[in-house]
Amino acid sequence: MTILPERYQPALGLYETQKAIGLIKNIFQVKLCAALHLKRVTAPLFVDPATGLNDDLNGVERPVSFDIPAVGKEAQVVHSLAKWKRLALHDYNFFVGNGLVTDMNAIRRDEELDNLHSIYVDQWDWEKVIDESTRNEAYLKETVGRIVSAICGTLDELKWQFSNLDTELCRDVFFITAQELEDKFPQLSPKERETAIVKEHKTVFIQQIGGALKSGKPHDGRAPDYDDWALNGDLLFWHEPLQCALEISSMGIRVDPESLDRQLTLAGCDARRELPFHKMLLGGELPLTIGGGIGQSRLCMLLLGKAHIGEVQASLWDEETRRVCRDAGIVLL
Repeated sequence: MTILPERYQPALGLYETQKAIGLIKNIFQVKLCAALHLKRVTAPLFVDPATGLNDDLNGVERPVSFDIPAVGKEAQVVHSLAKWKRLALHDYNFFVGNGLVTDMNAIRRDEELDNLHSIYVDQWDWEKVIDESTRNEAYLKETVGRIVSAICGTLDELKWQFSNLDTELCRDVFFITAQELEDKFPQLSPKERETAIVKEHKTVFIQQIGGALKSGKPHDGRAPDYDDWALNGDLLFWHEPLQCALEISSMGIRVDPESLDRQLTLAGCDARRELPFHKMLLGGELPLTIGGGIGQSRLCMLLLGKAHIGEVQASLWDEETRRVCRDAGIVLL
């Protein structure tokens, strides 16, 4: 369903929007790399499903698959690079305190389309090597703060270039666990809880997503084989044009052998233990890491005050969406 803000008037026209998107992507990547000590690397658009490297998201989304006659294999377009990045850190010999970032482009064919969701996904996928001394909540929170600073710093530079932008962000992050959020708003759905808490605090990090809450349901689905459900979360900002919480990043400290073993059982995914990636992880062959994805189009939407993700990325939309957006003055690329 498409939300149509009343009297919506984008601050930037099409030409300025394209210029601003380029600036955001350049400025933010530099700031992110400096904040987290990351190096840019090249990453795959597709992987061999037999490796277990593709991200299973909530476990129900169908990856786009195609055959490669010259290789004699089937390939899957990535959903994200959550697992590939960790293997790359191992293969490329990255050391503790340093990490990688890459442009991730994906197709999520089963995505339900609305103002915030498209079948085309673009994000900065990053991953960093840590050790036991930093595999904790304090380090997770410190990393979230660094990412928020990079986002707000990017907005500052953007507003210097485009003085008519009136986007305002809160630099102070409010941290709350998914269980605390359910306790605070027991009658609301998870998405309604997000809207309520982010409307109040503007910049929020919801922790511990994936495991079942007291209600018997998780706040949101998480694959069991990348984030440690006790040390992860979602970063959300208040989006004024849509009057809603806008998720910019899903991230976390990754599973170690013990948490992977536990989460595979909880999720009923024990068969994955036989996949090459999972065998390496369970055997302690991969480095301890923290990582996440930061939506490129989502960040552009947030900083530019856009009402629809189609204003900052080129994708496919149904005719009804195109019609209502056109009538409301929302120009889809």
